[in-house]
Amino acid sequence: MPGTDGVEDVRALVVDDEQEVADAYALRLRGYCEVETAYGGEEALSSIDDSSIDIVLLDRHMPGMSGDDVLAELDERGFYGRVVMVTAVDPGVEVLEMPFDDYLCKPVEREDVRAVVDQQRQILAYETLGEFFSAEAKRAVLEAEMGPEKRRENEGYAEIAERAEHLERRVRRLLTDDSILDQFDQIEREER
Repeated sequence: MPGTDGVEDVRALVVDDEQEVADAYALRLRGYCEVETAYGGEEALSSIDDSSIDIVLLDRHMPGMSGDDVLAELDERGFYGRVVMVTAVDPGVEVLEMPFDDYLCKPVEREDVRAVVDQQRQILAYETLGEFFSAEAKRAVLEAEMGPEKRRENEGYAEIAERAEHLERRVRRLLTDDSILDQFDQIEREER
């Protein structure tokens, strides 16, 4: 199955307490990728829990739960995606300790929003590809060493097989050219 020509399968979430700002950035991404909006920190976390978001575009200054709080919560939860701060807050030395992946100061032009989403998609795709290859190698080795009955009874095998399948689906969705996946099967992993 070939990858897509663009980033239309990427799932982005725009988070800003100013609805018109969030909607404007979402509009810049419509037709370019799948995009959702959230108008506050709690709503953002709920959206991330309810769907598989790849990239979060996150405002820092929001009432209630700030973008910094959302970022800390995502880090604590082990969010598997990329976070871009899109904010009017000038970065200070505190950003050294913040677990975001990029930082854009408002206002951000349409081309820059799209470019950062594509850049973060590529990074996430290759991170996911590395994790897939690791999981798939373990699955392939166990499959070569265990018969079908032993595999059915082995909880560890079931977990790694499920993880490999999940990672493969995600990497195929994120990569624009997924032909690299075919190369994995060409490597001999069992004794001859």
